[in-house]
Amino acid sequence: MAIHHHYIPQGPLANFVKVFWLFEEDALQAGKERRLPNGAMELVISLRDESMRVYDRQQPERFKVFREGVLSGAHSEFTILDSISRAEMIGVGFKVGGAYPFLPLPATELHNAIIPLEALWGAAARNLREQLLAAATPEDKFHILESFLLARLARSFEAHPAVSLALSAFQNESGDSAIATVTERIGYSPRHFIQLFSHEVGLTPKQFCRIQRFQKILHLLEGKQQVQWSDIALQCGYFDQAHFIHDFRAFSGLTPGAYLALRSQYRNHVPLSTTR
Repeated sequence: MAIHHHYIPQGPLANFVKVFWLFEEDALQAGKERRLPNGAMELVISLRDESMRVYDRQQPERFKVFREGVLSGAHSEFTILDSISRAEMIGVGFKVGGAYPFLPLPATELHNAIIPLEALWGAAARNLREQLLAAATPEDKFHILESFLLARLARSFEAHPAVSLALSAFQNESGDSAIATVTERIGYSPRHFIQLFSHEVGLTPKQFCRIQRFQKILHLLEGKQQVQWSDIALQCGYFDQAHFIHDFRAFSGLTPGAYLALRSQYRNHVPLSTTR
């Protein structure tokens, strides 16, 4: 039986974190699952001895092994994970750009990357996991994780105004026209704006807008068994069916029809993946 616990942080962390989550399952069948891009970063810590395997998208027989904890950067491509590795995990779903204040490096350096927490925070990451393993209740674990992040938010941080404005604008409209409007409004050159946005978010504005549109497609598909793909494409701003299919395959590795038939195997929302 799977058990999900969630905690919404208050105070300063509420500006950066969407949710803390804890996932427990007594038994899992071995298998692979896809994690689909959503524009955000995520911290994941294993609370059992199982390692996490992340498979090569082009050569599925190859994989990297991660133990204890990882940070998943903002992705613009799908990730293939070993489902057995998530028997018991705790994590932080950051808001878009929300992980940046806690990082010792620009977010853009984590694009499409999954790295061990020790590479970011050294011995502090090991100590964090030891405290989580010793904690008796989900609430205690959440408070330990919350305190860990608060300690790394040593100074008041605010996203660059141009990045904040862009993220707000892109929630309502995505695409080249939205990017052009934001760039004109903030008064920076396109190149400078891309650098600012990527530095904090880990994606270029164009990558982020494409992912937002992809997430909109997935939202519209929820609960549907039969789909009129031309209607979905138009609702999401695609005027070319080939462009729609190209984007869908780029982010999921599947045609829209194949995804609809097999979507129960793919992780988009719970518990690892979150949207802003």
